[in-house]
Amino acid sequence: MSEQSFEMIAKTFQGLEEILAQELTTLGANDLQIGRRMVSFSGDKEMMYKANFCLRTAIRILKPIKHFVAKDADEVYEQIKAIHWEDYLDVEKTFAVDAVVFSEEFRHSKFVSYKVKDAIVDYFRETYNKRPSVRINKPDVLLNIHIAETKCTLSLDSSGESLHRRGYRQEAVEAPLNEVLAAGMILMTGWKGECDLIDPMCGSGTIPIEAALIARNIAPGVFRKEFAFEKWLDFDQELFDTIYNDDSQEREFTHKIYGYDNNPKANEIATHNVKAAGVSKDVMLKLQPFQQFEQPEKKAIIITNPPYGERISANDLLGLYSMIGERLKHAFTGNTAWILSYREECFDQIGLKPTAKISLYNGALECEFRKYEIFDGKYKEFKEKEARDFKPREFQKTTDGERKFGERRGNFGDRKPRFSDDKPRFSDERPRPKREFSGERKFRKREDKED
Repeated sequence: MSEQSFEMIAKTFQGLEEILAQELTTLGANDLQIGRRMVSFSGDKEMMYKANFCLRTAIRILKPIKHFVAKDADEVYEQIKAIHWEDYLDVEKTFAVDAVVFSEEFRHSKFVSYKVKDAIVDYFRETYNKRPSVRINKPDVLLNIHIAETKCTLSLDSSGESLHRRGYRQEAVEAPLNEVLAAGMILMTGWKGECDLIDPMCGSGTIPIEAALIARNIAPGVFRKEFAFEKWLDFDQELFDTIYNDDSQEREFTHKIYGYDNNPKANEIATHNVKAAGVSKDVMLKLQPFQQFEQPEKKAIIITNPPYGERISANDLLGLYSMIGERLKHAFTGNTAWILSYREECFDQIGLKPTAKISLYNGALECEFRKYEIFDGKYKEFKEKEARDFKPREFQKTTDGERKFGERRGNFGDRKPRFSDDKPRFSDERPRPKREFSGERKFRKREDKED
């Protein structure tokens, strides 16, 4: 432990909370509590750095510095002004305040952020006759205040730009799938590289890229240029360098990931993104419509996010999902497909009975992530075999509508981190990306290997 343990909050999308808790458990976090769109936990500075660098389903990591109750804006001002701000800021640094408010007393988040800003500025002006500047874009210190009715939490945002912005995406198709959601979908299926993975409608390549990172266990933060905590007064450069350069948990991947799309522009964008992520040897891209999908030679899993109908007609949309069902039934027997969509009538057109349904949000849309076992033979025989082979690993829906994680739900804090003891032999077309830092930095040089 690099220092005393403290409280942290990992924010995520609704539906990914338990997957995020599992990730935190693997990292070795303590005192996990699952909430709505968040998981609270505790750890030291090293854990905070690792959470930002390693978590695939977190969108930001907050470090609370004060909890208090306030009935109006004036009380918020006084509570914020009472903080010993020299511990977090100095007059030479810039800061910004982000407010999230769910309260009848505080109806305007911008007004709350102004009161917090005023309290900080007045503290420095009265104490030092100087004040730090407010900077909206890329401030040195980003603060977050969360108000639920009268309960207030002021936190330091250790991430800065949302963690879904990995850094590998060069371009994107219209309305691309969020990287955090894509990673969460893959982790929910239980796939970690044990067989081939196929996305027959891959767009800009987000699912194939996230799958490749999961298969090789490459930390998503390796592509990021910076995190907000690197500008903090107590930033430990040596500690973070050690975390950043540690590739001991990366592993071999002996299968392939296939991404297809019928749009030439999307295929071009995906090609650029795959190359930028350094996973060209693992991800095979091809310009091909789903209508031409054929039975794969090897065992595979499909994970895909088809269009929802926002930009195509209703008739074309229903026809698309009917075609998806036809291709799955005739060209994917013996395998498993997972499909994310949000229109019940679209799922109906697939014409297959799902074996699992998981509620997920894609932006503001309440979607479902459905699992389809494409069996060859009678359904009764398939169910009997499934019962014999059942392993409680994946999310299922219970009769009361709640989600559970097989038999593994419970006290996440009691579980020990699970890491492989084997040193992986990483093979790719380029070394780990290097980042520019103010100080001298040593990077492990990785040799490229021929296939």
